[in-house]
This record gives sequence, C-alpha cells and structure tokens, in this order.
Amino acid sequence: MTDAALSDPQTTLVLGGAASGKSAFAEQLVLGLCDRPVYIATAQAFDTEMTAKIDVHRARRGGGWTTVEEPLDLAGAIAGADADDAVLLVDCLTLWLSNLMAAERDIEAETARLIQAMQDVQGRLVLVANELGLGVVPENAMARAFRNHHGTLNQAVAAAADRVIFVAAGLPLALKGSLD
Repeated sequence: MTDAALSDPQTTLVLGGAASGKSAFAEQLVLGLCDRPVYIATAQAFDTEMTAKIDVHRARRGGGWTTVEEPLDLAGAIAGADADDAVLLVDCLTLWLSNLMAAERDIEAETARLIQAMQDVQGRLVLVANELGLGVVPENAMARAFRNHHGTLNQAVAAAADRVIFVAAGLPLALKGSLD
C-alpha cells in the first residue's frame, strides 16, 4: 500500500467498545468529506430501548444525511448507494452480524460479499463496528459463536480497509493508516 493510499483512504473501519464514541467520530469523519453523506443503518428496532438508541443517532446526525435502512443485504446497499462522489457510512457491522445470525444466513458468504463491495466501491466508505474481543469469554455457546464470528468479520474488514481507527473514551487511535 502506498503512502498516498494511507493519507487519502477510500475505506475506513472505525472500531470501539459500546458507548465509546465510535459512531459520533465516524459521523464527523464523514461530514469532513462531503455535505450530503449516505448513512447505511443496519439496526432494527425490536424494542423500546433500541428505538430510543436509533432516535439518539438520528437526532445527532440531523437532516443532512440520506438514510438507507438495510439489516441484511449490506453489500447490496453499499453497491446501490455508491457513486464516484459518494461518502457512505455503515453503522454498524456488529448489528449486521447479529441480524445475519438471527436470519441463519451464511456468515462467511456474506462477509465475502461485504469485502467484495468494499473493494468495488467508487466513492468513500466508512464502516463502524464494536470491538468485542477485549472482554471475558461468554458463558454460553451462542454468545461465544457470535464473538468468534465478530472477531473474524473485524479481521477481514480491517485487512481490506485502507485505514483502521480504534476509539476509546471518544479518543481516536490509528491502528492502520493515519488520522489525517
């Protein structure tokens, strides 16, 4: 990878723990690139708590965003919203993975489709994901499977991304590429 690719990344992965500030950081990053970004939302409001969380995200973003809600076909949503001048924000891969598992989708195949969409993107793409591998080992098999799938997903996306940023306590740290 060239220095130019690192200083002008086409794809960025923003990682962090729950409530770390990763989404707000990613939103500001995207707004620094264009005036009318596209927000690809993977969340589904199955209960009042998630509805409230989605409302907070919408209010923080304001009205300048075009929102595409897609809980399963993320590769298709990226391809459908992409253009040379597009700046796309996917929030978040963690919820997308949860949706895939609940729908009993082939995680490996969907991850491969996502990586291909990342490689084919013409505009700019910022993806947000939780970092789950820093905590304790879950006690049940389903939670361990989710954690393992999530770690594999994050590794694949990080390998394909031009830049990877980790956010903790609202502070960004460049893991791959630079913050510039």
